[in-house]
Amino acid sequence: MPDHFFDLDAPNPRAQSGSRGHTVIQTLPLPIGPTKSEPATLCRSAFAPAMFLDERAIERLPASAALAEQKEVVEDSCKQLSRQMDAKILFFLGLLLAASGFVSPPVALAGGIAYGFTGEHPLRREASTLAKLLLQVSVVLLGFGMNLEQVLRVGRSGFGYTAVSITMAVALGLLLGKLLRIGGKASYLITMGTAICGGSAIAALAPITEASEEEISVAMGTVFLLNAVALLLFPAVGWWLHLSQNQFGLWAALAIHDTSSVVGAAAKYGNQALAIGTTVKLARALWIVPISLVTAALVRRAAAKAGRQHTAKVRAPWFILLFIGASVASTCLVPTAPVYGNLTHLGKLGLAATLFLIGTSFSRKTLRQVGFRPLLQGVVLWILVGCGSLAVIYSHLIAI
Repeated sequence: MPDHFFDLDAPNPRAQSGSRGHTVIQTLPLPIGPTKSEPATLCRSAFAPAMFLDERAIERLPASAALAEQKEVVEDSCKQLSRQMDAKILFFLGLLLAASGFVSPPVALAGGIAYGFTGEHPLRREASTLAKLLLQVSVVLLGFGMNLEQVLRVGRSGFGYTAVSITMAVALGLLLGKLLRIGGKASYLITMGTAICGGSAIAALAPITEASEEEISVAMGTVFLLNAVALLLFPAVGWWLHLSQNQFGLWAALAIHDTSSVVGAAAKYGNQALAIGTTVKLARALWIVPISLVTAALVRRAAAKAGRQHTAKVRAPWFILLFIGASVASTCLVPTAPVYGNLTHLGKLGLAATLFLIGTSFSRKTLRQVGFRPLLQGVVLWILVGCGSLAVIYSHLIAI
């Protein structure tokens, strides 16, 4: 393309002489193009005619309302893309810092929450997917630091404790949902998330119950908010009450929703608490399978009465079997190999990165979506479960 196409002072083959010797420029019609509602299309299109005009040329063109609007759209679009790029850079820097081992899991979570509240998250969906995968991989890697005999012993006791805890939590949660008149399936998801394993239980039961996106968001927001509070609060309470490592690990496993927060809080308290908390928590997570089967049967019966077909499948937490396999390997296959310690350390680093990713999912929009009554149900149920389990552990009624 010739250079004089951009230079308004260069001889123009379309220029015509006016009656008084002035040069009249026959301007080419410029497309009106996208409006403010679609800035990204304009800024990303390398072939939009407006993008070939540099800032000096735009200012020297004849004044036009459409052209001025187009220029404003270009500038706003580029500013928006620049902000998104800055947000992505900050996100990756935070993720690398969380995975570096220089910050503790609670600090990583707090950093993620701060990032989520500062502005729009440009990689929200990708961060959620990565958090789920990274959590499962981290739990499996932590299995290399567990002794198989301890896993079986703690798991056997923990399975019974979790059965009682889940039964009571489900009964209380459903009762609170009715008393607070929380409609739809949000109350059920909040109850199961509190009783079993937080976001994992909600993600497994949501497609079975055919919950709406809004109901899922309400349940997830409630559970994740309380997870963040528990991760920061539980270690302080444990130290204040002088709980032993075993007591704190058991309490965290029974009272905190998500596996990530249980492992994070227990790791903050000590290695023995981490071993107990992780094992009992995974025993608690196994209840996803029978609860999902019962839920699916009830939903299918209701769908059959209504003349509909229900096809949702039950998803099992297979990574728990890999965790057991890792403990078998570390116990039976060259138990003194240093590689197991390195793998366990990687699991702890991955956990901190997971908590940062989970923290970035928080935003002002999340708090607005939750609403008062679902949040009240989640808080009251969590307080009852947390205080009840702490009371029986502190009074030595149950122990590991």
